Amino acid sequence: MTDRSWIYFLHPPRPNFAETMTDAEGAVFAEHFAHLQRLLAEGALVLAGPTLGETNTGIAIFDAPDEDAARAIMESDPAIAGHVVRGELREIRVSLLRGRD
Repeated sequence: MTDRSWIYFLHPPRPNFAETMTDAEGAVFAEHFAHLQRLLAEGALVLAGPTLGETNTGIAIFDAPDEDAARAIMESDPAIAGHVVRGELREIRVSLLRGRD
């Protein structure tokens, strides 16, 4: 079975979260970044990053074979597992992608 594409959102607990992160939250986000780096090295992660402005929602687009596997990836993110942010998972169909015919 071919992997499907998924997106998860990391919903912040308050406005301007990136600017107001506590030291403890910053430590969890360092783990979160390392987690995303591992997913990228494994070939699962397509892209990740925060939205800018007052609402710093993060996004991660990745591949997984099914919803259970996708949910497991999302829920293993230290920022979500540590209840620093709220995760939201959705399947995504990539219709247009630069460099892909």
